[in-house]
Amino acid sequence: MMMRKVATYTLAVLALPLSATAATPAWRPDKPVEIIVNTSPGTGSDATGRLILRMLTEKKLIDVPATVVNKIGGGGTIGLAYLTQHPGNAHYLMVTSPTMLTNHITGKGAQNHNDITPLAQLGSESVVFAVRNESPLKTPRDISERIRGDAASLSFAIGNSVGSHNHIAVALLAKAVGANVRRLKVIPFNGSTEGITALLGGHLDVASTPAGSILTHVQAGRARVLAVAAEQRLGGAFASVPTWKELGFAVVAANWRSVVAAKGLSDEQVRYWDDVFTKLAQLPEWKQELQAKLEEDTYMNSRDTRRYMTAQYAELTAILSDLGLAKSAQDGK
Repeated sequence: MMMRKVATYTLAVLALPLSATAATPAWRPDKPVEIIVNTSPGTGSDATGRLILRMLTEKKLIDVPATVVNKIGGGGTIGLAYLTQHPGNAHYLMVTSPTMLTNHITGKGAQNHNDITPLAQLGSESVVFAVRNESPLKTPRDISERIRGDAASLSFAIGNSVGSHNHIAVALLAKAVGANVRRLKVIPFNGSTEGITALLGGHLDVASTPAGSILTHVQAGRARVLAVAAEQRLGGAFASVPTWKELGFAVVAANWRSVVAAKGLSDEQVRYWDDVFTKLAQLPEWKQELQAKLEEDTYMNSRDTRRYMTAQYAELTAILSDLGLAKSAQDGK
């Protein structure tokens, strides 16, 4: 009798329409996606955001429209605050960099990697020291000797916040030559593009900037790169530019580009974007763009990006504390 009831129930279930028995489909966007950039148009992060947009739409990696939205100001804190206003909403993404971490370490921002959902790291770009073509600064030694004599004798453009990777590069050089880090004359801009514009206009002496941001100006003869804050020399147009390390100065700083979402995403939402960015990072067109911009392919998925950000937070805290730029160091704690 029991077997007959089970058989009858099974037949009844099999007779149901497919829609009644199918599992709930995995999450996917059902409205337009915003790609937030917290720096000004034309910056490295902006270029990355627009490249992501182009790859997502041209290669049909997503089924809904997408757009880039620039939320500028506060050294990147305004864009991050805007993102975190959408908890659990995977339609809002943001291109970010180490500045998200250093803003928190230096006390400039209230939020860090624990307040967002990391989705992917897509590349890393070394910091370079550039001058306008007419600058009297001709060699890396010209920079190091000037700040050795007087840390405030040169003005440095940095993007996009005090304590950023660009600032760290300058501070590490000052420390290496025995200069007073706190006397450095650093001018933060909303992005590398604004700082480079000021450099080319003769309003300051040196730009500490990601390599890709100055590349077109070097190729056009408007700027020169004197040194690279990398473990080894870059290729392409910068192949002949020495690293600070080979000149005897322990100056290494890089700018990674990651994509994050607000806190509270579901596992299904994270899996969706993991799949999308894995496919994007494997595109030949994407790899070619990275190479053209002198960026290293450092793709990581959501889980590994979170681990990396946690490790980076600890490392950057140690560096900025040593340089007197961390909030605890500034407060004398």
